[in-house]
Amino acid sequence: MNYIILDLEWNQSSTGKEEVSKILPFEIIEIGAIKLNSRREKTDEFSELIKPQVYHEMHRITGKLIHLQMDQLEQGGSFPKVVERFREWCGEDYIFCTWGPLDLMELQRNIRYYGLEPLADGPFKFLDVQKLFSIAYEDRKSRRTLEYAIDFLEIEKDIPFHRAFSDAYYTAKVLACMEEQVLSNYSFDVFHLPKDRQSEIHVIFNDYAKYISRGFTDKTQAIADKTVISTKCYLCHKGLRKKIRWFTPNGKHYYSVSYCDKHGFMKSKIRIRKSEEDTVYVVRTDKFITEEQVAEIRNKQEKSRQQRKEKRASKKH
Repeated sequence: MNYIILDLEWNQSSTGKEEVSKILPFEIIEIGAIKLNSRREKTDEFSELIKPQVYHEMHRITGKLIHLQMDQLEQGGSFPKVVERFREWCGEDYIFCTWGPLDLMELQRNIRYYGLEPLADGPFKFLDVQKLFSIAYEDRKSRRTLEYAIDFLEIEKDIPFHRAFSDAYYTAKVLACMEEQVLSNYSFDVFHLPKDRQSEIHVIFNDYAKYISRGFTDKTQAIADKTVISTKCYLCHKGLRKKIRWFTPNGKHYYSVSYCDKHGFMKSKIRIRKSEEDTVYVVRTDKFITEEQVAEIRNKQEKSRQQRKEKRASKKH
């Protein structure tokens, strides 16, 4: 299997008033990529400019950041042709690697805009190297800039940043530094959601489990679904009794705590997200926690209850 380290540059509307800006907020103007083999050794590279078809004026911030002019882009190929060459260059057996999740989202938005064959018909695995850097070297939660990671790892800065090829080049350098076991922490691109219950994502990582649902009409339908709210031990698959029932402190995140006789307290967290298809979907994580962490969640629940009481009281007056 090859690793395709991808980076994109894109332009956007200078006014935001065009109707197309709602469908295609960012138009890709450059694709850069590095191909690594299974040993994470560089074997090839890809770099092409794309001639704009939607936004013909360079946004002032974009121009300053990437140092590209519109007359340079006029020499580029059309998006459909460049993407065709890029996909042929990728080959058959590969996994995308990006610094953060946004590049794959914008690539698929552009693919959809031009009516091209999608990258996949549902969620697919990729490596978010920004997240992997945090897992490997920091606290798993922080998200650093690419240049920070390069400085941290003392990697030589031998080409400028902020062009698609150079950022793919440096992302590949960071990826090559990581221990093999870190790469098991893959992510899922969900531009296209699971189509039905059978194709929903259930995956177990080293110390937690993740579930990604199909689309629902709205939040109410999502949190009423039995699969979404059921709490089973992801290690022994037994149904668990809740010690703290589902509650939400903000209407977006929901928490519960259950207890497994064999494995202890399990925290479940639901995040409600909007999809590209005007539906909502659920990302739920389950993780075993300590009694001290259970107490923290109970305090969060009590604080949420108190805030609701105060809100209701204020409405009466």
